[in-house]
Amino acid sequence: MTTTYAEELTTIARAAGLDAVGIAPAEPFTGTRRHLEERRAAGLHGGMAFTYRNPARSTDPAATVPGARALVVGAKAYATEAPLRPDGAAGRVARYAWTDHYDDLRAALRAVADRLRGDGWRAVVLADDNGLVDREAAYRAGLGWYGKNANLLLPGRGSWFVLGSVVTDASLEPAAAPVPDGCGACRRCLDGCPTGAIVAPGVVDARRCLAWLVQQPGPFPLEYRAALGDRIYGCDDCQEVCPPNRMATRMAAPPDSPVEAWVLLLELLSATDDELLARHGRWYIAGRDPRWLRRNALVALGNVGDRSDPRVTDALATFIAGPDPVLREHAIWAAQRLSSSPAAAPLRLAPTRSARQSVLPRPGRARQSRTPPITPP
Repeated sequence: MTTTYAEELTTIARAAGLDAVGIAPAEPFTGTRRHLEERRAAGLHGGMAFTYRNPARSTDPAATVPGARALVVGAKAYATEAPLRPDGAAGRVARYAWTDHYDDLRAALRAVADRLRGDGWRAVVLADDNGLVDREAAYRAGLGWYGKNANLLLPGRGSWFVLGSVVTDASLEPAAAPVPDGCGACRRCLDGCPTGAIVAPGVVDARRCLAWLVQQPGPFPLEYRAALGDRIYGCDDCQEVCPPNRMATRMAAPPDSPVEAWVLLLELLSATDDELLARHGRWYIAGRDPRWLRRNALVALGNVGDRSDPRVTDALATFIAGPDPVLREHAIWAAQRLSSSPAAAPLRLAPTRSARQSVLPRPGRARQSRTPPITPP
């Protein structure tokens, strides 16, 4: 393949809307596979599947396209101006989930794949997929470097990007060398993580990471509920404190279409299962079970709810009296949280029999994490 053909593919990708494009060889990611296996063995995956599920597959492009020779890797920016917080108790959504940025990314990558297939080559699009470690592909394609928060940072533009690749058996010349580290001595992401989940530069303990914990089924860990704050989906703290990202957000333009940066908590808690899946079904929800969204909303309500608002107390009483033991326990925690100020009178819940009989835990500080430090591999 000539350099001209690779340039043509890059032009197609940019014309389709990608903000950065690079080409990488499709050799197995042997170092990445070793890291995934070592960190999974150490428990750092915290039950997360995704590329941890099958490292042999997610680090070998040839597992998707036998005889793969190249990756055309693209990045699509998603930093837009943040909407104002609405009135009332609202849950925060991570920037990447404000709208379906991956839809635009995949459409642009499909334009590249269509050209390759039209020329007789095999080509498969992988983006936000268990089949390939997107960040390693982007690093090899010369798009950016690994930050200490394990995200890929593009020079001068930070990490507000979604990443994906076209795996092909066409032989394409790599266009750029890997980008050298640009973090230097900065450690703002490590210090800014609300739960200390970044246990070493580039090493994240998923058992402490709020972005993963809001997606995981089961009770939300008690020691991290206060740290969750108003978040209901995702966490951007390690990106928001990053200097290149701070510059990017200051320069961000208003979104082209409506985005969902906030969700009113009381509306979420009163919605039916069908309504929640219709509104938020593009999010990763464990087992497609909306109870985990309600669990997150109850924790957030306990952190930011207005204790004087009768709608808040009614909502908590409803779940305390309800049949779901997980949601009942989180509603009790939220009620206790709203009553925890030494100067506050006890929170008055709606007078249902079950609510009256529920015994709220005594107010107190959230326990510190008992998770032992992990020595990074």
